[in-house]
Amino acid sequence: MARLDISIAGELNLDLILYGLPEALPTERELLASAFAITLGSSSAILAHNLAVLGTSVGFVSKIGNDALGEIALERLASALVDLTCMRRDSTTGSGVTFILPHGAERHILTYPGTIFELRYEELDLEYLASARHFHMSSLFLHRALAEKIPDLFRFMKSRGLTTSLDTNDDPDDRWSGPLRDTLQYVDVLLPNEREVQRIAGEENLDQAIAKLAEAVPLVVVKRGPKGALAARSQERLSAPAIKVAVVDLVGAGDSFNAGFLHEYLRGSTLEQCLCYGNLAGAFSTTAAGGTEAFRDPDKVRQFFKP
Repeated sequence: MARLDISIAGELNLDLILYGLPEALPTERELLASAFAITLGSSSAILAHNLAVLGTSVGFVSKIGNDALGEIALERLASALVDLTCMRRDSTTGSGVTFILPHGAERHILTYPGTIFELRYEELDLEYLASARHFHMSSLFLHRALAEKIPDLFRFMKSRGLTTSLDTNDDPDDRWSGPLRDTLQYVDVLLPNEREVQRIAGEENLDQAIAKLAEAVPLVVVKRGPKGALAARSQERLSAPAIKVAVVDLVGAGDSFNAGFLHEYLRGSTLEQCLCYGNLAGAFSTTAAGGTEAFRDPDKVRQFFKP
């Protein structure tokens, strides 16, 4: 019997968020932000944290440096009861960090990868990862040292009877190739946003992109921000509207959607229930700075997610 609901292999860093800066950033000027926040960052870690808060048992494997940034990130995950038994450390490379400059619905995202690039296949405890019922990976294109073995990793998880999911996130090189094509055949749930689904499929038309990927992946779930989310399963199409809240910060909303969706998916809920709960979790994350801060308030979580 699996001892975890879900295992996640992914990246880990903190987000440093600077609010109120101009969209066009002139050089040789001291620009003053109106507010600042340090939060748990990275798509994989935000997903792991928020899934655990929702009640899913989560095992997370990543790599950090021996530094204060890595320690803070681990403390945030541990406080949500994420299992960190197989976390890896690197004494030579610092932990990654992302600077985010929000501008309304858009943002600048600046990342120093650090140890994110350094996690290797040989450092993964495959038996630990396979002890879950489900395996997930986010930020496919950031795993540079792992890239060639990612299809093997997903194939192994499928051979051990796990269901799988993938959120590619953005490709910094905008190539959308590498391990992606060989990995998709082992993916049960693909979780892109609108831009990503078009780039993955190589189609400018959204409907055509979704239809193309629905032929390759059993379930394609597309995050559409204020337009909600839609799912494609073979010829079936289903959509769910966004939840209206007073938005503070959009950072991590997509990763929080993933948490809500996978939480219900692993409970065997209907596709409609999964979409609605994903939208609920995504909306909740926007009510505080960063992708996990709202989920760190137990009273607020209970009130927002009450039946």
